[in-house]
Amino acid sequence: AADALDAEACARIFEAKGRPRFDPLIVHVRNEAMLDEVAEVPAAAAEAVRRLMAEFWPGPLTFVLPRRPAVPDIVTAGLPTVAVRSPKNPLFRAVLKELGRPLAAPSANRFGSISPTSAAAVMAELAGEIPLVVDAGACSDGVESTIVRVGGAAAGGKARIELLRPGPVTVEMLKRFGKVEPAAAAGGAPDAPGQLASHYAPRTPLRLLGRPEDFEAAPGRRYALLSYRGQEKDGYLGLHEWDALQVLSPGSGKLPEAAVRFFFALRTLDGAGVDEIVAEPIPKRGVGLAIADRLERAAAAH
Repeated sequence: AADALDAEACARIFEAKGRPRFDPLIVHVRNEAMLDEVAEVPAAAAEAVRRLMAEFWPGPLTFVLPRRPAVPDIVTAGLPTVAVRSPKNPLFRAVLKELGRPLAAPSANRFGSISPTSAAAVMAELAGEIPLVVDAGACSDGVESTIVRVGGAAAGGKARIELLRPGPVTVEMLKRFGKVEPAAAAGGAPDAPGQLASHYAPRTPLRLLGRPEDFEAAPGRRYALLSYRGQEKDGYLGLHEWDALQVLSPGSGKLPEAAVRFFFALRTLDGAGVDEIVAEPIPKRGVGLAIADRLERAAAAH
């Protein structure tokens, strides 16, 4: 994290992560007063944005809003907008209160690799690149925040909510506040964080296996399975004598549990010494949409 209004400090984030300068950062604020320092809420979307903030802040919902002049170009990748959220972690909120300034903070990993969800994972990624890790416990939601852009009322009088990145605040939750639309396909550089096609990737090649019958083991190769619920009836467990196995939600297939375990399980399999990670499909409902999004981006990186 770095003071979001200090361009030199924010540049050190990009250096530590090896992050390209065209990928904007998310700015974290403690409250609406701090939000006003970095962003403007357009009048046409103000009612919907305020209602969403009242429901989901502090929490994992990020808004893309017109930026204030005080925000350095490096934070927004030169875009006219800035991504802003109010975190719920008590320790991070205490830091924001003590500093009294907004903090730019991405996931604490090398650019493009698996997001860390614990202090140990941060150290494995960035040891020697950052001076300090403050351990406030494992991440509670497991996947990165939902990112939205809120527009004026669409047909029928509902606000338009463009889903730029799925996350813990699900489509089903957002639908109570407006008409949710998928983000337009990004061409070239992203216009918000979390939009790159290849991201969240292990070093080990990852393959999404849509159907069990599509798997054929190559001689001499070692395979790991990332299973959704670890049930034989799903058709994946018995396909192969897997060299490593991680189950996201054993037996029950609870998507919130799967989300919390997702990056930990992926990181574990990445360290298992296999030639390829095979991933079962995840239901694209609730927070499962966010897990599926991360899997698709991880597969696209290889």
